[in-house]
Amino acid sequence: MLKIKVLLFGITTDLLGESSITVHIESAITIQELKELLLNKYPQLKHIHSYAIAVNEEYASNETTLKENDIVAIIPPVSGG
Repeated sequence: MLKIKVLLFGITTDLLGESSITVHIESAITIQELKELLLNKYPQLKHIHSYAIAVNEEYASNETTLKENDIVAIIPPVSGG
């Protein structure tokens, strides 16, 4: 079982009421698979249409494969004003 820490920022913190969550998965998955898993577990995330993902402080693509103890950050769009 792999443990992935997911850091939440901006609107994602408001939607989930937490600043981070820990996801336990059976085997390595891609960012795309993690997005689908999070959307199934936290349907309120469907309100965010685009967001960036960083893995271990570097931007990552949907094809990036996650490993044990990776730290994933969900970075929603920031609106100025």
